[in-house]
Amino acid sequence: MNMKMTKIFIIAAALVAVVACKQNPLVEFNVDEKTIAVGAEGGERTFNVSAAGSWVAMTESPWISVSPANGRGSQACSIKVDSTLAFDQRTGVVRIQSLDNSDDKMDFEVVQNGFDYQLTLKEVRKDIEDYAAYNDRHFEVKVKTNVDFDVVLPEGTSSWLSYKKSALNLDRGSRPREAVVRFDWRVNSRDVERIADVVFQPKEDVQMAKHDGLKVVQKAALPIPENTAAGDSLAILAVSRALGMFTEFESSEKMEYWSNVKLWKEGPDKGRVKYVQFFMFKTQEVIPFEIQYLTAAEEIAIYSNANHFLRSLSTGEHITKLTNLKRLTIGAYGLTELHPDFVNLKNLEYLDLSSNCFQEIPEILTQENFPNLHSLVMNANQRYTVYDLSNDTRENVGGFINDDLNTDKGMKAFKNILKWDNLDTLRLSVNYLQGELPEMTDEGLPTWTFEELKDSLATGLTELPAELQNVPKVLPNAKFFAINFNRFTGRLPEWILKHPKLDIWAPYSLIFSQEGKTRDGRNAGFSNEPTSLDEYYQLYQNKKYNPNNTNAN
Repeated sequence: MNMKMTKIFIIAAALVAVVACKQNPLVEFNVDEKTIAVGAEGGERTFNVSAAGSWVAMTESPWISVSPANGRGSQACSIKVDSTLAFDQRTGVVRIQSLDNSDDKMDFEVVQNGFDYQLTLKEVRKDIEDYAAYNDRHFEVKVKTNVDFDVVLPEGTSSWLSYKKSALNLDRGSRPREAVVRFDWRVNSRDVERIADVVFQPKEDVQMAKHDGLKVVQKAALPIPENTAAGDSLAILAVSRALGMFTEFESSEKMEYWSNVKLWKEGPDKGRVKYVQFFMFKTQEVIPFEIQYLTAAEEIAIYSNANHFLRSLSTGEHITKLTNLKRLTIGAYGLTELHPDFVNLKNLEYLDLSSNCFQEIPEILTQENFPNLHSLVMNANQRYTVYDLSNDTRENVGGFINDDLNTDKGMKAFKNILKWDNLDTLRLSVNYLQGELPEMTDEGLPTWTFEELKDSLATGLTELPAELQNVPKVLPNAKFFAINFNRFTGRLPEWILKHPKLDIWAPYSLIFSQEGKTRDGRNAGFSNEPTSLDEYYQLYQNKKYNPNNTNAN
């Protein structure tokens, strides 16, 4: 292109530009918003600035920011609003100021509503099974709220539903925070659905804009036929499942072939369970509900709970429904108490509560409550082996530690057991009983008579020797009596040393032998332990010598 042509193009372009400027009117300084409304959560909005020249955006509200904060000419802008921390509404002003003309400015408001009082749940209904393994019987509910609250369970549901609420930190004012409520539930053994309408109750008296509740619905269990062999088999399977037994009953076979189960061979309960044993399991709960369906059972044994020494359990009420029971073993379960309804088991003849965690002898264990009981076994109730009780700060050690015979309470509990004249077996070995054994002379007990003892006395005697007169009849029918490896001190009472059955009690092993130290630091053991039973056999000359009792060795 030659020089002449280039000049023509330049002149033409300039003319076009001049014409264009003359055709565009001046841009009016303006903003297309008068008010911007934003929710409590904050957020981002846009507005448009109309301007011919340069401008700047300004605000005194720290919770509002504009981008870009300055510009030239018309363009779209973004406004960002922080989440509020207040319940009330707040207002801020944004000014768009022209830099070319100080009189050109536009203001608009940003209005942000405060948070309403609210308490909302991610789920408002929770359906749960009738049964699950112990560690799976829970669920969590997430609660979004800006007000502290209590969890209110409906009346009557605390027996199967409980909760733990996490700490709620409301350090962000009205901005809702999340809390987690953990619910634990228990097995539903009944064939009826359970429903709990749980209320989340604000601790403050405020007007709630959003307020959720929780409906918990638990499935009904399959019904167990009562008083039938089929019902017994289902009950055994349900109990073993609830206990978490490590081995299962062979449900594919007939119940008569199941191990550790015996059936009635004749009579009105023919084919039903007479005896059943549950052992080697892991539970942290009372004896399962389904046990009560075994109404024909004469004997039940439940023992060997994993980590039983860490448990503090009750028998629960369900086992107390089996009023036909004659023999019952609940051993190494983790028991610390018997349910008050345990007294319903008045037909019991044999009761074994050994290897549990009792802190004290249950008060309900009396001859009046269990008139048919002749064998009571409560040995080895220690949680831990504590040789020196004076040098150990733990109190929850089991072994009837609270029944110190130096206290009125402890002495009363021990005397009540000794007054049980129906007992032919009493085992209290390997516990933490301590203090001096009572003489029992002030308990109103009858004394031994010549007629009762004449077959054991020397031939030719017509009356009791002076040494046997006024000796109270304590445990007169006991063929087995064991209190060894406790922390007893002091003197052996006359009712033991001169008891007509002392020689068959193997006293050097099962009575005289104590161990450890008491809480006051004394060495356990009796001060008048005989070196042999020679004096005893001088009183009872017609008794056959037990070679094991002729001397202490």
